[in-house]
Amino acid sequence: MLSLIRWLSRRGLPTLHALGTVLGWLAWGLSPTYRRHAGALLAQAGQGAAVRRQAIAQAGRMVAELPWLWLRPVDRPLGAAVQWQGEALIDAALDAGRGLVLLTPHLGCFEVCAQAIAERDGHRARLTAMYRPARQPWLRQLEETARLRPGLATVPAALAGVRQMIRALRKGEMVGLLPDQVPPEGMGVWAPFFGRPAYTMTLAARLVQQTGAAALLIWAERLDGGRGWVLRVSRATSLPAAEADDDALQVACAAAVNADMERLIAQCPGQYLWGYDRYKQPRRAHRVTGEEGTA
Repeated sequence: MLSLIRWLSRRGLPTLHALGTVLGWLAWGLSPTYRRHAGALLAQAGQGAAVRRQAIAQAGRMVAELPWLWLRPVDRPLGAAVQWQGEALIDAALDAGRGLVLLTPHLGCFEVCAQAIAERDGHRARLTAMYRPARQPWLRQLEETARLRPGLATVPAALAGVRQMIRALRKGEMVGLLPDQVPPEGMGVWAPFFGRPAYTMTLAARLVQQTGAAALLIWAERLDGGRGWVLRVSRATSLPAAEADDDALQVACAAAVNADMERLIAQCPGQYLWGYDRYKQPRRAHRVTGEEGTA
C-alpha cells in the first residue's frame, strides 16, 4: 500500500482527480453503509440527486489528492496551487495578538488548509491542528510524518492535545480543528445540524471562551481540472455570551457553530463529505429523539 501511495504522490493533480472520480463511484457502488449515511444526511439537508452525484466524485478526489499533499517535499511550496480569498482577516487577527481559532468543516480539501496556512503565516505564528489518529499503525505513521512541516504542529484529539492548543492560543498562535466531527462522549452536547440533533463538540467554543482568541472560518474549494484550491476565509458568528447556566450556554454555542458550518456547506454542497456519519452516537451516550436535542 505504501508503494502505491508513493507512486500516486508523483502524479499530477489532474491525473489524481480523474482517478479520484472513479474511486468515488466505486466506493459508492461497493459500500451500502456509505450510501446509507450519505443518503440520510443529504435528505436531511434537503439536497437532491445533482448534489449527490457531485459529492460522490468529489469525495473520491479528496482521497486521491492526499498522497500528493502528504508526500510533497517540504521545500516545495504549494505556490500557484493555492489561491486566497479573505486572507486579510487572518492578518488582522494575528496582528491583534489574541490567538486565532480556525474552524474547518469536512468541506472541499480540508487537508490543504493547514499546509497553506503554515506556509503563509507560520513564520508569524505556528498553527497547531487537532486530528484523530488513524487506527492502522502504518497509516498513522504516514500521517504523522506527512504533517511535520515548518510552522505546523499536530496534536491528537485527546485531553493532552486540548491543553497544547490552549497553551498555543495564550501565546498568540493559531489552532485548527474540524467542529463537525463527532467528539467522544462527554466532550460534546446535542445541537441542531440541518434540523436534527447531532452530538457536537464544545471544544471550539471553549477555546475561544477560555483564551479570548478570535475565531474564523476557513475551507478550501477544489477547482476543476486539477487546478488546485481556493482557500476561503470568513468571520465566525459571535458566540452567545450568557445563558441560564453553563450547559445551556454550551448548547447555544454549539448551535451557533453548527449554523456556521451549514452556511459554509451551502456555498458548495457538492464538495461536502456527506458520507461522514454526522448523526452517530458517541460511545455510551444517551440516544436523542427530540428535534432540539432533548434526551
